[in-house]
Amino acid sequence: MGAGQSTASQIPPRALHVLRVTPSSPASQTNIEPYFDFVVGYKGDSLASHNTVDASELERIVESHEGRTLNLLVWNSKSQETRVPSRDWSSPQASLPDPKEPEAERKPSLLGLSMRMCEPEFAMDNVWHVLDVLEGSPAESAGLVPYGDWIIGWSGGVLSAEGDFYDVVEAHIDKPLRVYVYSYDFDTIREVVLIPNRHWGGEGLLGCVFGFGLLHRIPPLPADREPGAIPRGSRTPAPDMPD
Repeated sequence: MGAGQSTASQIPPRALHVLRVTPSSPASQTNIEPYFDFVVGYKGDSLASHNTVDASELERIVESHEGRTLNLLVWNSKSQETRVPSRDWSSPQASLPDPKEPEAERKPSLLGLSMRMCEPEFAMDNVWHVLDVLEGSPAESAGLVPYGDWIIGWSGGVLSAEGDFYDVVEAHIDKPLRVYVYSYDFDTIREVVLIPNRHWGGEGLLGCVFGFGLLHRIPPLPADREPGAIPRGSRTPAPDMPD
């Protein structure tokens, strides 16, 4: 996989959602970003004509390129652009774990990517925006940051509906719960360990207020945004859901 230029593009109707980049794999040597990147094809295919990825065909192409350079085409949900992944690794990104959903794609394994077929337009809907963190709570102990953090998944994979996260929290009372958190301020993904409990001294299992839905999706990154800047409009009041 080599470097290439980015080009503005429409949201692909279907793509392979990158959930995990295996350490020390070919993919780990590029700037492929878990969660925000979607594999839509490879350089030289007929993507322009059908505008969707064929997982079986991609797997065959990967196998035929073993030991040789293969330029994937990757669409990024933040930049809304399609690019060929570069080898210029700008910052370490946490990897999401292997998902447990039946639809998850474990191949092409030669790349070191765990992916699942999805519709990118809806794949980014299920995120939980951290709006408030109570003092002394499990959420505060875990370092969650109000307004700047979004929970995007957990150690079991991605979450597919609004109630899924609360079900996972209930199932981990007094047990460690590993979640993956996107920081808008630093444009990074990190692993956070929460321990939901009823005896921390306040309301709820986490002591955290979340926002879910259209108004709480991860906002696009402006090209001129400086690191640490608060997302524009992130403090707009909206219906909240306590844990």
